[in-house]
Amino acid sequence: MQKFIDLKNTAHEHYNDILSKPRVRIGTDISGVAAGSIEISNEFSKYFSEKDLDVTLSHVGGFGLSFAEPLVDIQMPDGSRIFYSNVSTENVKQIVENHIIKGNPVYDIAFAYSGNLINTNDTPKFSELPENKLQTKILTENFGHINPMDINEYIVNNGYSALAKALFEMEVDTVHKEILDSKLRGRGGAAFPTGVKLGFLKGSDAKEKYILCNCEEGDPGAWNDKAILESDPHRLVEGLILAAIATNASNGIIFIRHGNDIPIDRTKHAIKSAYENGLLGKNILGSDFSFDAEVVLVGESYVAGEETALMEAIEGKRAMPRYKPPFPAAFGVWGHPSNINNIKTIANLPSIISKGSEWFTSIGTETSTGTAILCLSGNINKPGLYEVEMGTTIRSVIEDICDGIPNNKELKLLQTGGPLGGVLNSTKLDTSIDFDSMAKAGAILGSGGIIVADQDVDVIDLTRMLIAFCQFESCGKCFPCRLGNSHLLEILNRICGKTSSESDIELMRKVGTNMQQGSLCGHGQLGFNPIKSALEYFKEDFDLALDTSLNVPNVTINIPTRANRY
Repeated sequence: MQKFIDLKNTAHEHYNDILSKPRVRIGTDISGVAAGSIEISNEFSKYFSEKDLDVTLSHVGGFGLSFAEPLVDIQMPDGSRIFYSNVSTENVKQIVENHIIKGNPVYDIAFAYSGNLINTNDTPKFSELPENKLQTKILTENFGHINPMDINEYIVNNGYSALAKALFEMEVDTVHKEILDSKLRGRGGAAFPTGVKLGFLKGSDAKEKYILCNCEEGDPGAWNDKAILESDPHRLVEGLILAAIATNASNGIIFIRHGNDIPIDRTKHAIKSAYENGLLGKNILGSDFSFDAEVVLVGESYVAGEETALMEAIEGKRAMPRYKPPFPAAFGVWGHPSNINNIKTIANLPSIISKGSEWFTSIGTETSTGTAILCLSGNINKPGLYEVEMGTTIRSVIEDICDGIPNNKELKLLQTGGPLGGVLNSTKLDTSIDFDSMAKAGAILGSGGIIVADQDVDVIDLTRMLIAFCQFESCGKCFPCRLGNSHLLEILNRICGKTSSESDIELMRKVGTNMQQGSLCGHGQLGFNPIKSALEYFKEDFDLALDTSLNVPNVTINIPTRANRY
């Protein structure tokens, strides 16, 4: 324990030095970079150099407020903070000269403030903004606040305290029991009880066992896994070690989709820093427990998110699902017992161990404890990433947090849970955001992506695009998925081209049933979901498309398939 105490003391000394001078935080998550935050950072660096200013410039993750990017957060030594949104390079000189040099915040372009400021010029307090006030932050509590490349900032904010507690104050069985009692369910889509899943691996006596963490994240409209790696990678590293303690695992692997450079670089740096500080490797923090971890990149294949396909990928093979049994807990990567979890699942463990399972179960619902990180995009006023308590309604998120639909248009459709999820209409706005309620409504929560569409959306064309994605991304190993998705796409093309008939609806149902019952993995088993839910909630749109007497064909586009994309 003394080694951890020494780490905390060093971290506080380092952090106090940072707080002794002005600090500029710039959000460089995916949303920030896309909006131009790197250019903003370069502009700040230029002015700091020209004026010879002693200022800490930090690249942090994002607060999740995609609509406000580029977001610049300036904290003065007195603790006051001003947040500037949608900052342009033209604003930088004004902010530097007035706020940093003269101490006069530029309230005309300020987004919000934090701390004890007297003259805020009606600028709202950051914590009181609806998009912040209505969130319950567990996984995102450090987002935007800490430098993800500085382990000291994570430690100062209670980082690795759960690890020290698990190593020096708890037994292995107690660590596992806390996770089991928390009722945490997998955040990758399947929602399987995490404690039970870890128990499968815990029961193995093998000397070499693996905890695998899945950040393949190929869902269009979901970026929350990457956001954790961009904003708070040490939370994942700590959670990974805790999962290893609970199962007596020897090795950990974090899978990240190739090409996501910022999450990859920050995660690799976090692992390197953990090794340098005795938090990974032999005899962690002077204990008897040893654990090694690394990052492995996987190719751009959507089906690589399936757990056994990921194991194939790390072994250098094509990412295709394995036949089960044997299950990963018995025969996983390189034949060693393995356990695969989503990043959000593992990242919950530090808070559960630190605060206890009773605290965690007090959040959310009886069967869906904790929070959900949602990625909102599409026709919505305030797109972004928001963490809400399980049980919050979809209406509350869209209307209260995201400020509704632009241009006073009506909401027509919600596409949830990624391309294998479903679509809901406006009558389902009061559906509770939890695993069971979403499934009952005919959709799935999945990894947390929600795409919002207004009254102008063509439901059938959107459904066709979802099926086209699924068809394109099928690995082709099993024919119910390979042929089923192709057949569904052909039928939807006929419907959009006004060359279909009523019998095609029943044909799609039969194909979907065959896919569900015969496919090897979830890609085929869930592939009919978009059509099934669209038929349930938007049957009138299909009826209208099948009415050839109207003679108003929809626009048919050439969607690439596995057969013709080259």
